[in-house]
Amino acid sequence: MRRGRRYSAPHCVIHIVSNERSTGVRFGFIVSKAVGNAVVRNSVRRRLRAAAAQLLPTVPGDSDIVVRALAGSAQVQCTTLQAEIAEGIDRIMVKS
Repeated sequence: MRRGRRYSAPHCVIHIVSNERSTGVRFGFIVSKAVGNAVVRNSVRRRLRAAAAQLLPTVPGDSDIVVRALAGSAQVQCTTLQAEIAEGIDRIMVKS
């Protein structure tokens, strides 16, 4: 997370780094206790994973992406999270 680029959205923060050793796109998710209890955190993690799966074909092949959910992410729709992740990936890839 220190080497890559970062994009802050209202409900999540997206970190992307290019990894030449990787054979494909890898996603990682960070959902802290600030988001809610274990049930809420797992629900948010599942929604983030579903959003990332739909965005997978649009991401360049050698990227490692970490999505950190912020406290308000439990109250928003999956489509909002997907739009924020997609916007973050687009903005970071344009800058690179």
